[in-house]
Amino acid sequence: MDTLAARQQMVDQQVRTWEVLDPRVLDALSAVPREAFVPVQYRELAFADAPLPIGCGQFMLAPKIQGRILQALGINPQDRSLEIGTGSGYLSAAMSLLGGSTHSIDIHPELTAQAAANLRAVPQARVTLETRDALHAAPLGQFDVVAVTGSLPVYDSRFERALRPGGRLFVVVGTAPIMEAILVRRVDETEWIRESLFETVIDPLINATAAPAFVF
Repeated sequence: MDTLAARQQMVDQQVRTWEVLDPRVLDALSAVPREAFVPVQYRELAFADAPLPIGCGQFMLAPKIQGRILQALGINPQDRSLEIGTGSGYLSAAMSLLGGSTHSIDIHPELTAQAAANLRAVPQARVTLETRDALHAAPLGQFDVVAVTGSLPVYDSRFERALRPGGRLFVVVGTAPIMEAILVRRVDETEWIRESLFETVIDPLINATAAPAFVF
């Protein structure tokens, strides 16, 4: 497989056509070798328009979703970024190419270890990895950008509190069959604003608060 051609085709035919037009985002996705972040048995599907299994019951998001995340966050070269849900490390690498530093948290030590190995394919990526449950009480720190790669059945304000003033949070909220991708901006110490971006469905973040059940 001509991976360079396949990668460019992915960017042109999947990511661009889903209204991702930011040239810095497109360049980052073109620069990261997606095939290096996919388990060996799925390498031939690395550029498919679909989520791919990466182990531990987790899935790598489709390229167009990752493109929309990066574009919505508008990561600047000086930004300090946080990713919740490292997975394969692919989005971590792209975030790092766009920003100043990237810290990524995953609950699975196996995925953290695999992401560390995968990230060697992008020597210029500056990513620090941590294994823990991001939903535990320990503080997350303060960041300019936060990307949550698992959905939240019920919105959790801890992630917006991790933003510095002017910071941006991407999160998907709701339950299947319809979830809403949201961009949250921190205005100042006490005010945040939300913007609805698009509808999608992705797996929930492990240990996220479940939506209340309906009783008839």
